[in-house]
Amino acid sequence: MKLKGLILLTVFSLALAGFKEKPDKENLPKLDWVQAVGAKKMPTSKTVFEVTKYGAVNDGKTLNTKAIQATIDACAAKGGGIVTFAPGAYLTGAIYLKKGVHLRLDKGVTLLGSQDLADYPDMESRIAGIEMVWPSALINVLDQEKVAITGEGTVHAQGKPFWDAYWKLRKTYEPKGLRWIVDYDAKRPRTLLISESSDITVQGITLQQAGFWTVHVLYSDHITVDGITIQNNIDGHGPSTDGIDIDSSSHILVENCDIDCNDDNFCLKAGRDWDGLRVNRPTEYVVIRDCISRKGGGLITFGSETSGGIRHVLAYNLKAKGTGVGLRFKSATTRGGTVEEIYLQNIEMEEVGTPIEVAMNWNPSYSYSTLPEGYNYETLPAHWKTMLTPVEPTEKGIPTFRNIYISDIKVQSARKAIAAAGVEQSWIQNFRLKNIDINAKTAGKITYAKDWLFENFNISTQDNSKIATEHVSNVAL
Repeated sequence: MKLKGLILLTVFSLALAGFKEKPDKENLPKLDWVQAVGAKKMPTSKTVFEVTKYGAVNDGKTLNTKAIQATIDACAAKGGGIVTFAPGAYLTGAIYLKKGVHLRLDKGVTLLGSQDLADYPDMESRIAGIEMVWPSALINVLDQEKVAITGEGTVHAQGKPFWDAYWKLRKTYEPKGLRWIVDYDAKRPRTLLISESSDITVQGITLQQAGFWTVHVLYSDHITVDGITIQNNIDGHGPSTDGIDIDSSSHILVENCDIDCNDDNFCLKAGRDWDGLRVNRPTEYVVIRDCISRKGGGLITFGSETSGGIRHVLAYNLKAKGTGVGLRFKSATTRGGTVEEIYLQNIEMEEVGTPIEVAMNWNPSYSYSTLPEGYNYETLPAHWKTMLTPVEPTEKGIPTFRNIYISDIKVQSARKAIAAAGVEQSWIQNFRLKNIDINAKTAGKITYAKDWLFENFNISTQDNSKIATEHVSNVAL
C-alpha cells in the first residue's frame, strides 16, 4: 500500500476506509447494513381489478372515492392483485390501500385530489414531530405490508386551496406571537402516507401540488421509493410542501427521484421536543442515492425534528440545482436527540444558497413554543398543550451532532460556502470533510465546533474571504 493510502487510513476513521480518490458504487463506506434496506416483498397476485367496473368515472369531476375504495377492498378480499385505471382523470378523496394490493397508475391516468377537507377523514398521526389528530392523506398505507404503488401516471393533489388557507391563518397568527402553532392548526392533507407498515414499494409515479408534505414515511420499515418525480411548484409555491420525509423509520431506500418543492426535498426526522422524546424512536439505516433536488429548502435535511435520533445514513450520487441549502443539519435546544454516523458522498450542486449548513438553534420563532398572554391553558386544544409541555430536565433538550463524513463535493455559484453553528452546551463534533470544491460569493463561518478534519478542502470566493471560526477546538482549516 502506498504511503498516501496509509496516511489517509490513519487520519480517517475506519468507517471511511473504503473511500477512493474517485467515488463510485464500489467505493462506498463498508457498512454492513446497506444491503438490508428497502422493500423485500412485492404483491404477487396478477389478478386485475379495474376501477370503472366498480363505478369510477374518469371525467375529472365526479368524486370517485367510494368507487376506488370499493375496488381496493375487493382486491384485498381476494388476497391481493392489481388495481388499474382506464386513461383519464379521477377525482378522489382519501383512499386506503391494503395488504397485497398493487395500485397501478399507467401513463395517461391522473388521480386528482379533492379540494374539500371533509373528504380526508381525521385520524391519529404524527405531524411535524408531534402526535395529534390530522386529516388522512390522499393515498394512505396504514398498518399494512406488501403494498405497491407504481406506474407512469400522475397524482395531482390540487393543494393550492390548502396553501391559501395556511397563509391566511399565518397572517392572523404571527402578530399574536403564535408562529409556532400555525403549521399544526392549518390542517392540510399529505399526498402519500406510509405509516406503521413494512415492505412497501413506490415506483415511477409523478406527484404534483401537494397540499402539505408529499411522501411521508412514518413509523415504518423496509420501504422503497424509486424513480418518482415530485413537482410541487406548479401554479405557485406551496408552504411546507416537503418532498420525501422519512420519519422515525428504518431500512429505507430512496433512489432515482427528482424533487422540485418548496421546503426540504429529502428529509429525515425523528420527533419534536417533549413528544418526540416520549416516543423516542429513531430514523436509521437509510440509503438515498442517484437523486436530484431542484427548488426546495434542502437537498438532504436532517431535522429539525431530531428527538428520537437520526443515524446510519448513506447518501451518494446526488445533485442540487437551485436548492436553498445543500447538506442541512438543523435542530433546536428543546429537541434533543443525536444525529450521527452520516455519510454523504459524491454530490454536485449548482446555484444553491449554502452547500453545508449546521444549525442547532434553527428558526426560533417556529422552534420554540410560548403561550402569549390572554389564553387560558386549560381550554387549549390538546396539540397546543403537547407543544407547550416543557422538556425536563432542560439538558435533555440539547441535541448532539457528531461523526459526520462528507466527501467528493463539487459546488458552483453558491452564495455562502458554509454556515455551521453549534451551541455553547453542545459543540458540533467530529466532522470529516474530504475532496471538497466550493465556488461561492462568500466563505461563511463555523462556531462551537470541535474535532473537524479537512482534507483537500478548497473554497474560492468572489469576495476573497476565508472561513471564519469562533469558539472552536481542533478545527484546522
